[in-house]
Amino acid sequence: MSITAQLSDSVKLPSGAELVNGFAFEGRGDAARRTLLHNGHELEVYDLYEVFSGELAPTAVFPVPWTGWDRGVDSVSPDATFAVFSGQRAVRAVGSDGKQLWEYRHGCWGPELGHPHTGDEQEVCRGLEHGSCRVSDDGLLVWAHVVHGADEHDWQEYWVVLDARDGHELARLPLDSAAAGSHHVSHPDGIHMGLCIGMGQDGILLHWARWDGKRLTSWDVNEGLDRILMDVHNGLEGFLTVEHYGADLRLHALDGAVLAEGAPESGDDENPAGWDYGGGFIDAETVIASTIDSEEDPDRARHWILDARTLHVRGGISYPTGPVTSYARPLGDGTWLTYDTRNGTLDRWTTATP
Repeated sequence: MSITAQLSDSVKLPSGAELVNGFAFEGRGDAARRTLLHNGHELEVYDLYEVFSGELAPTAVFPVPWTGWDRGVDSVSPDATFAVFSGQRAVRAVGSDGKQLWEYRHGCWGPELGHPHTGDEQEVCRGLEHGSCRVSDDGLLVWAHVVHGADEHDWQEYWVVLDARDGHELARLPLDSAAAGSHHVSHPDGIHMGLCIGMGQDGILLHWARWDGKRLTSWDVNEGLDRILMDVHNGLEGFLTVEHYGADLRLHALDGAVLAEGAPESGDDENPAGWDYGGGFIDAETVIASTIDSEEDPDRARHWILDARTLHVRGGISYPTGPVTSYARPLGDGTWLTYDTRNGTLDRWTTATP
């Protein structure tokens, strides 16, 4: 079955803007749908609805603390009054006026244990490994994936909960990980936070936790070391994951129990079909997913519509403009985004009414 997409909005973005791919996109329940864009030495925050209404100016701009560091996953408070940056050796909060609010120092993400530092704040050590951070939906907490220790005897990754007012540590969870990178997803219930850690060929770790003001409670979905956290939706209690190599999508209850599973339509023996890492909830009833990584094999890339409750494939998407090979980024409000890197056009889609 073919499902026709209908173009809802389209806008040409400034040269170099990458608003769709990756986890620069931040959604917060029914509130902001926005993206974070590093532009030179600044972090720019864009409200996506304002962009489509013709307002291309950022809603907030924050100076990047470490100009040589372009890894880590940063976060902005719900009211956009401060940003929190995940650095190579620290987590730093910066106010809307550009001034440092606080800094939480940690070990270096550089892969060589015990390597020296010059003390220069702009020094960036070799390696692509990084952590991530996320401001809670109430703006009161900062969750951060960090490393402590400098040698093999005390080197340890942690998931820490920080007070957003001054950065002091409230709780920490030791992690059995050797991260290449990570990202956070806050659950729309405003209480739970998810952390997904990629370890390259060693697999994936997926943790959930909550902080009640006194105690950190956590659990994981790590039995197979193969679940990548994709998305959540305020109309569902659980979360969506994809298998590390794209074998299936799964809908989970918040405790990790599998509620539904969906495999991609069969390919041939030499080129088996697989889900890529882009996609998620178009709304509480619908999921969008892609087969074949669009960057690896754009000629075979295709978007699919699935039932959000059963993950049964309803059909492939047909775009009136021809094949679309970019990642699909759903907004959870019945629409999704694609980005054409050739002409810098950001498109917003919905399914056509029969």
